[in-house]
Amino acid sequence: MSINVSFINMKGGVGKTTLAMQVALGAQAAGLKVLAVDLDPQSNLSQAVLGAKRYVQMLERDEPTVIQIFEGYLPATKAKPSPSIASIDDTIKKSEGGDAPDLIASRLELCQTLRNPVGKQRRLAEALAKVADRYDLVIIDCAPTDSMLTDAAYFASRHVVVPVKPEFLAAIGLPLLARSLKTFKQANQDHVIEIAGVVFVQSSGYSRGPEYRESIAEVSAIAKSEGWRLFSEEIRYSASYPKSAREGKPIKWTSRVRSKTTDAFNNFANELFGVLGIDKRLQSMQDVLRALLD
Repeated sequence: MSINVSFINMKGGVGKTTLAMQVALGAQAAGLKVLAVDLDPQSNLSQAVLGAKRYVQMLERDEPTVIQIFEGYLPATKAKPSPSIASIDDTIKKSEGGDAPDLIASRLELCQTLRNPVGKQRRLAEALAKVADRYDLVIIDCAPTDSMLTDAAYFASRHVVVPVKPEFLAAIGLPLLARSLKTFKQANQDHVIEIAGVVFVQSSGYSRGPEYRESIAEVSAIAKSEGWRLFSEEIRYSASYPKSAREGKPIKWTSRVRSKTTDAFNNFANELFGVLGIDKRLQSMQDVLRALLD
């Protein structure tokens, strides 16, 4: 059964989508079967996974997206003059070549779903439950707001990863996230969900002054008070990350990437996979492979 993880921060511009994309690509490259779910109307994860050309073609063809999961039906088209019931298989975009994860894409019109959110919070979880046996890992990239989409991510997830950029106002989204998660848990005590950890991302050598240190201290204090793990590895800024998205490759296979960049991400990924229990699946796959080769 799949392990479902949401990447959430109530503050935007923190490198959340970049990190979610890299974890998905890295897990896929390691031999796991991965499904990426884009819950952000800005659709950055969808564009990164599909590439600009294929994403535009998807829009032009009005292909089903995550919207259809929440609305429950496929709208009428020129080819099909009447609406039809939507299935999650209608929305999954299969990987071309197997290097990228499968994807449930988003589009800007997802905002319209929020105008009538009643009764839609559990629909993503219900849909993902139908394909849980097909995937090892489901990565859900969330919008930086507290809405029905956030509740949908909570219902669909077992773990939450919180990327934080160490800069001015870095800690602003964390109390909001803590309150949001506590409210959800109080209303849904049968659902088990927890913070897998907080990871610092997108810092650079040019920004590691007093403001950086103060931000690290503020975030660390909040994490400690909430009992949240702080991942030991910091994912520093590198131009190789956007290049990786353009090339559609994991960071370790990106052209001209520096070893310190790949080492940092690999260290974080190994720690995350250990927290999620994915390292055991990878070890099991390696044992099977060795047995087949012996």
